[in-house]
Amino acid sequence: MSIQTVAVFCGSKDGLDPAFLQEATAFGNLLGVIGMGLVYGGGNKGLMGAVANGAMAAGVKVIGVIPEVLTTWEHQHEGITELHVVSDMHIRKKMMYELCDAALILPGGNGTLDELFEMLTWNTLKIHDKKIILLNCNGFYDHLIAHMRMMQAQGFLYENFEHRLMVATTAKEAAALLQSF
Repeated sequence: MSIQTVAVFCGSKDGLDPAFLQEATAFGNLLGVIGMGLVYGGGNKGLMGAVANGAMAAGVKVIGVIPEVLTTWEHQHEGITELHVVSDMHIRKKMMYELCDAALILPGGNGTLDELFEMLTWNTLKIHDKKIILLNCNGFYDHLIAHMRMMQAQGFLYENFEHRLMVATTAKEAAALLQSF
């Protein structure tokens, strides 16, 4: 099965490192180059807005999924191809999973980690077999990767998580991984 649509999970804030915003925008642009659509959290702020705007500038179909409670907080994006306003976070995640063939995780906060770990858990449980890429921009996820390796070494994971979670350091590397699947 070829990858047609990528779900991007990331922060609704920019973060302090300018590279985060640059890589989010670059990835959105690269989706146009590699011919894949975007599904994301539906906001127009932070890394979410940057990846959507980059994708729209590249002529990519962009689908946003945002829960009602976040329409003002994350400022729903009015300029994307499709916007689905759903009742809660659980429906948002489920819809995003159903609409994508693979997922990319950019820097973000608690919500981003929740989405990453739910994707990994569902993948491990064979609920889906979607490819998951962690974009470890400027070492943002170094400590998380080290912690996951410790969980593996301490016997808390059923399999090597690195079989399910690929790590890229740039948007260009992430796009190349997506093309290789």
